[in-house]
Amino acid sequence: MRLVQIADGGTRRVAIVEEPQLLLLDGVASVLELASRALVEQVILTQLASSLRSAQQVSYNEVYECRSPWKLLAPVDCPGDVQKVLVSGTGLTHLGSARERQAMHAATMPKTDESQMTDSMRIFEWGVQRGRPASGEIGIAPEWFYKGDGSVVQAPFAPLQIPGFAEDGGEEGEIAAVYLIANDGTPHRIGMAIGNEFSDHVFERRNYLNLAGSKLRMCSLGPELVIDADFEDGPGEVSVERNGATLWQKQIRTGEANMAHSLRNLEHHHFKFAGHRQPGTLHIHYFGADALSFGDGVRLGAGDLMKVHFKGFGRPLVNPVTVEEALRATVPVSVMQ
Repeated sequence: MRLVQIADGGTRRVAIVEEPQLLLLDGVASVLELASRALVEQVILTQLASSLRSAQQVSYNEVYECRSPWKLLAPVDCPGDVQKVLVSGTGLTHLGSARERQAMHAATMPKTDESQMTDSMRIFEWGVQRGRPASGEIGIAPEWFYKGDGSVVQAPFAPLQIPGFAEDGGEEGEIAAVYLIANDGTPHRIGMAIGNEFSDHVFERRNYLNLAGSKLRMCSLGPELVIDADFEDGPGEVSVERNGATLWQKQIRTGEANMAHSLRNLEHHHFKFAGHRQPGTLHIHYFGADALSFGDGVRLGAGDLMKVHFKGFGRPLVNPVTVEEALRATVPVSVMQ
């Protein structure tokens, strides 16, 4: 089952995707409300959604092509309380991501001697060796980063902005999982969606310790949330258009078959922290990218159009790039007395 969130002014609805229509649900105004209700009522999420189907339909083509008063939202959010959302990610999970990172941090690929490796490749190799533990065992921790609260998540077709203090901005096409923490502190995976985990690769390339700061940027998700997603092997494509022509394009793959870490291991190491199991919080976690246009020497600019698509995850995620005016003054801080 694939869900979208749409809005017409102040009216919000959740809808099931049945191409080429969106079937509106009654009784819930957000996916978060739907998932929370499923937990309270102890019913299967897809069954609850199906039971709430109304007779109302909206043309998905018109919504997706921005010809409808209904506008696509991110497929999950926390209306009115963005601070209840934690957006994070895991890097160096895909073989492709390791190559891209190595290219940024070293002139040549590492030798077999671990002492010759960059720290990035060392972490990646640890994942290859111990990222898929046997059932009941705990594997090695992956690289982890924080992106922000729910305010950083942009809707499909909304711009991703290169901040005035940033050195660059580049797409990272991947899959993100969405989790809701129940009242007893148990994490529940709601579903997965296409994501663009936008980052500043020039800033990161200066020194790998800049990774944390390079990730504090906008990102995007959607347009569809896949409730029963197959995350074994997902072929996809990422492209960048400039002035109506394809500037860069690459076939990519995601899913556990293409990753050093198992999904179970990644989830354990995110939710092992008690602070990540606060009841009622929503987590959006990106699982890493297989290829970056930046790795092929592309620098994105204002007006460029980023597209991400994975088979089985619905329609492509599309976002334009905007560039904020350069920051020329420090941020003032008022001192309380």
